Amino acid sequence: MYDTSNFKKGLKIEVDGKPFEIVDFLHVKPGKGGAFVRTKLKNMLTGRVVDQTFRSGEKVGRPDLQEKQMQYLYRDGDSYCLMDNETYEQIFISDEQIGESRLFLHENITVKALFFNEEPIGIDLPIFVELTVTETEPGVKGDTASKATKPATLETGAVIPVPIFLNVGDRVKVDTRTGTYVERAKQDAK
Repeated sequence: MYDTSNFKKGLKIEVDGKPFEIVDFLHVKPGKGGAFVRTKLKNMLTGRVVDQTFRSGEKVGRPDLQEKQMQYLYRDGDSYCLMDNETYEQIFISDEQIGESRLFLHENITVKALFFNEEPIGIDLPIFVELTVTETEPGVKGDTASKATKPATLETGAVIPVPIFLNVGDRVKVDTRTGTYVERAKQDAK
């Protein structure tokens, strides 16, 4: 059980038998009456954000969540196939459950699959992924100091701003939390 004094952004709690993640919270101490905590909660099953108020000191449940290391294999229509790295068991997870993560999901990447009551509800990508640029305007040689950017389409279909010196075929390191370019990936020695 969690007490309202334990609340912080990102904490996963259970309310009315459903798992929620705290998006934002505010402790309020009015002049009259008891203190309370105003929260924004993201339903981990539907992705919907709701406002909820808790009395100060109120207890909430801890959801039955497990994480498993799994490998993304392929997409099949609106589902994504993941394989457990230990048992080689395969599961399918829906497009809604994957959410924005699909923009940086490429074959054979290892992800953390999140399960609630032994049912898959979502995934967490690694913080950084390396992807190949498949479409962009031709690069400008020598302009590495400029902060100018251009749009580039990555192998997963995501479009991100990249420096103007990058070309089609270059590998880039992307921050999956923000969807931003970090650096040019190290090229393998051939």
